Amino acid sequence: MSDQQLPPRQQPTPQRGRSRSKDAKGAGRLSALRGGSLGKDNPLSAPTLRWGLLAVAVGAVVAALITLLLSGFDSGRVEAHNPGGAQPTGAVAGAAFGTAKQGDCLSWSKSNASDLVKVDCGSKHLFEVTADVDLSKYPGKEFGPGSRFPDSLRFSELRDEHCVSAAQSYLGGKFDPRGKFVVGLINPGEAGWKAGERTLRCGLQVTGSQGTATHPISGSVQGTNQSKVYDTGTCIGIARSLPTDPIDCTSPHAFEIVSTVDLSGQFPSGPPSKDDQDRFMEDQCAKDSTDYLGSPDTLRNKTLTLFWDFLDARSWLSGSKSLNCMVGKGADQSGFATITGSARGDILVDGQAPVPPPNNGRSTPQPLPGAAPPVIPQPR
Repeated sequence: MSDQQLPPRQQPTPQRGRSRSKDAKGAGRLSALRGGSLGKDNPLSAPTLRWGLLAVAVGAVVAALITLLLSGFDSGRVEAHNPGGAQPTGAVAGAAFGTAKQGDCLSWSKSNASDLVKVDCGSKHLFEVTADVDLSKYPGKEFGPGSRFPDSLRFSELRDEHCVSAAQSYLGGKFDPRGKFVVGLINPGEAGWKAGERTLRCGLQVTGSQGTATHPISGSVQGTNQSKVYDTGTCIGIARSLPTDPIDCTSPHAFEIVSTVDLSGQFPSGPPSKDDQDRFMEDQCAKDSTDYLGSPDTLRNKTLTLFWDFLDARSWLSGSKSLNCMVGKGADQSGFATITGSARGDILVDGQAPVPPPNNGRSTPQPLPGAAPPVIPQPR
């Protein structure tokens, strides 16, 4: 229903640039965003893992674009897989759709949103309208009477043309493009189109990894913290070694949220640099993970890594000032290892019980050509 594809900054793709990881012995090192600890039998340098994960993400985007060109379907914005917005969803034009205006909140239960209704924005909803677009005012015959129902690619172009600017205007210029909300568009559906409806609704929504608006919003988006964070204890699923959506921790997943950190108190004067964020988050996440897991040795004993994302200046100035601390494990250059079970209990890593490394320190991996020597943790 959204051009952006209704249903339709984690992650997650690896979400966002880089993160700082810290092993159980306390030595900080740079790793790929949302990347986990390296396998102890075949560890890679942080830059190598970071670029490896980036290559995986780029490959996924290229594959999605090829599929789009061949099949005519639009891909949605995702933490790991989806590069754009929400997937287009059509609604049979009705009273709710036909009268929806800026500031209205909409919801539905059917996959095609044919049961779309208006709801109070204080209750859970899937879409908040930011603007309407009357295609009947377009010059030419493309959207005129009897015209063909546009395909999802054309609706995506209309979304990008009209709805991104509408989101910025609606939020007073403070829309975070890397935050939790995604720009979407609802079209009238093929039946509504054939009946003569030519108005589209731009809006904001929270989407899943498949580009669908499956995550309800509570309260108006205006004035809401846009930080892309999850509640403590949430586990993020995994597919093809890349993160997907929140899932029960007893199911296979990529990583687990151990805390949410508000950086605004630490950096009151303006957007902090990545290095400043890393230094602060390294200590804060180490403390939070110990509190969450019950022991500073749990990460090491379960061969997991502590990591986090970062906030760029655009997100900061838009009001997004929170980050998650997460635990997971990298799978060399292929993305994430699969973890089953909460890190607070017994876990399996790629189907096997983790084997703690020896207490006399980590083995030094052979450096890869052109890679910086690895940082060896020093016992505290």
